[in-house]
Amino acid sequence: MPIHDQGYRRYGGERAPLGRAWQVIARAGIRSIVSKRAFIALMLFAWAPFLVRAVQIYASANFQQAAFLAPKGETFRQFLDQQGVFVFFVTIWVGAGLIANDRRANALQLYLSKPLTSAEYIAGKMAILFLFLVLVTWAPAMGLLLVQAIFAGSFTFIRNNAYLLPAITLFSLAQVLLAATSMLALSSLSRSSRFVGVMYAGLMFFTAALFQALRGITGTSRFAWLSPGDSLEQVGDAIFRLQPRYDLAPSIAAIAVLVIIAGSVVILARRVKGVEIVT
Repeated sequence: MPIHDQGYRRYGGERAPLGRAWQVIARAGIRSIVSKRAFIALMLFAWAPFLVRAVQIYASANFQQAAFLAPKGETFRQFLDQQGVFVFFVTIWVGAGLIANDRRANALQLYLSKPLTSAEYIAGKMAILFLFLVLVTWAPAMGLLLVQAIFAGSFTFIRNNAYLLPAITLFSLAQVLLAATSMLALSSLSRSSRFVGVMYAGLMFFTAALFQALRGITGTSRFAWLSPGDSLEQVGDAIFRLQPRYDLAPSIAAIAVLVIIAGSVVILARRVKGVEIVT
């Protein structure tokens, strides 16, 4: 049998542009998630409040007796508050194993071999969770604005409440970034996706309970900054031009949210990195 020379040959394939490797991770992760019927059911259930609000808007636009159901700026703030429950469950379902599963399979170093950088790896994982969280926050809220314009037959409401467009976008972005960065940071700390889910739930519930305990003891709600969820609510009230619900400056609440996001990014930068092997 002849032995053919297997010497050096130039690569004849197509070279992908630099900085796009994260898209491969994002596409693979999204396909893996949407292939699960239970998760699709969760996403459909997350849109149930949208349908309820859409019916209310239709009724207010077509029946005089239902005029009290007409939407206001506060309606969209309340809607995003309701979606917070689904943000919690989607974050745990999608995000708990994004990095933890790779750590358990010892695949992290394989991912971080060239030409994929740690930043691209994190971006790919972040894009997976970011997409699904946007689909339960920003997308249905914007859909409600569109539904209102369609049923009303004009853009009068949107023109009179033009601040809603940036308010919905900004608050949804805050919701998504807070949940996504904190979950990915926790996922990078463990090899067990179940333990990560428990840590995330514990973080949310424990901080909220701590704040309520201090509120009961001191009689003031100035300690809302201890709870990420309550800090986010305070920021949301300010964004939607509503009376803040706590005795805490919205700027302090915003700083608390930004500190959590920044801290999560620092943890990710430290935990997700390749190991250089010198021979």
